Amino acid sequence: MIIQLLFVLAAIIVGARLGGIGLGVMGGVGIAILVFVFGLEPGAPPVDVMLMIAAVIAAAAAMQSAGGLDYLVRMAEKILRKNPSQVTVLSPLVTYFFTFVAGTGHVAYSVLPVIAEVARETKIRPERPLGIAVIASQQAITASPISAATVALLGLLSGAGITLFDILKVTIPATLVGVLVGAFLSKKVGKELLDDPEYQRRVKEGLIKENKKDFNEVRTPWQAKLSVALFLLSTVAIVLFGSIPALRPTFGGTPMDMPALIEILMLATAAIILLCSGTDGISPTRGSVFIAGMQAVIAIFGIAWMGDTFINGNIAELTGAIKGFVTEMPWLFAMALFVMSILLYSQAATVRAVMPLGIALGISPMMLIALFPAVNGYFFIPNYPTVVAAINFDSTGTTRIGKYILNHSFMMPGLVATTVAILAGILLIQIY
Repeated sequence: MIIQLLFVLAAIIVGARLGGIGLGVMGGVGIAILVFVFGLEPGAPPVDVMLMIAAVIAAAAAMQSAGGLDYLVRMAEKILRKNPSQVTVLSPLVTYFFTFVAGTGHVAYSVLPVIAEVARETKIRPERPLGIAVIASQQAITASPISAATVALLGLLSGAGITLFDILKVTIPATLVGVLVGAFLSKKVGKELLDDPEYQRRVKEGLIKENKKDFNEVRTPWQAKLSVALFLLSTVAIVLFGSIPALRPTFGGTPMDMPALIEILMLATAAIILLCSGTDGISPTRGSVFIAGMQAVIAIFGIAWMGDTFINGNIAELTGAIKGFVTEMPWLFAMALFVMSILLYSQAATVRAVMPLGIALGISPMMLIALFPAVNGYFFIPNYPTVVAAINFDSTGTTRIGKYILNHSFMMPGLVATTVAILAGILLIQIY
């Protein structure tokens, strides 16, 4: 089993280094080794999860191509410019909302330059809002009703009678509390901008240039507003159907399952957006949302399949080795989720690869929901795209990777937001 685990970890590490679809295809290599070398029976590929993600990405990409994301960015800029002194608190709320609505943290790219610019103009250290804003865009993944990670968790726990509302009533308040605590602590990070040596050096050498952009006067086409409204309406419908099974169509006395419902609603929403906005079916595939989303589908395909194959083939040994520890202290399972998310660079892939082990260990479904934010650990090593983008957007040089790599601008807000979210989640499940 240990030799098999080493091959699995090697596939994950190499796949993460390759980036893009590398994680998924290296998962295929791992499965091939487990099946053909070690003789394990292949697990079941997560077909429903992949189809749900593909449907959501189709709708989000259609909204982007219709100008919906640009419209949201302009709204965000208005909010930030009206309250520049509160940019450190408002910025993470903006990126949290963006991710919550779109189901992917990659939508934060569009608002990060606005955050950096507003902070610099008001002489607030950009590292403060940018660091927590990136973390908020990750935390919101575990609170979004249409994110790949939430959909994957719902698929795993639905057999235990868990509904979408059961997940959201814990993760939304828990992650919001975590983000807000991280934001208030971020207000004290580093020296003030005018006192920062790197900023002073760049000003002296003329490396910082005024680059004011005003998007507020750009007129938003009605198609963009309509695409946002349609996408939000579909998201609300999914939450309602997921929370109240009686609203779903019934066949043979059984309500329609959520995977099929999400796929139908999101595919239909994508079609309506394209038809109403006059957008062709090719342009959504060229946007950042579609590209990032389909990479996630391939990653989940390979990694989750490999994870299922390994866990199912060694379930007796795995549960026997760690069941005692986890039964006594279920919160220790959060460490496994956190470490695996660092390696996998995907909350959804982590859920599909590791959560089945938690279920097999007998951890209660509500405890697994409380520990769900632990899958947001990929800020730990500062090479995730949104992290790199935030560093590049900060012309003052305050947002950076430290001399020792791990002492970067995202470590403190990331650890605080994740820890607080887990603790808040554990408290909430006791109350509920």
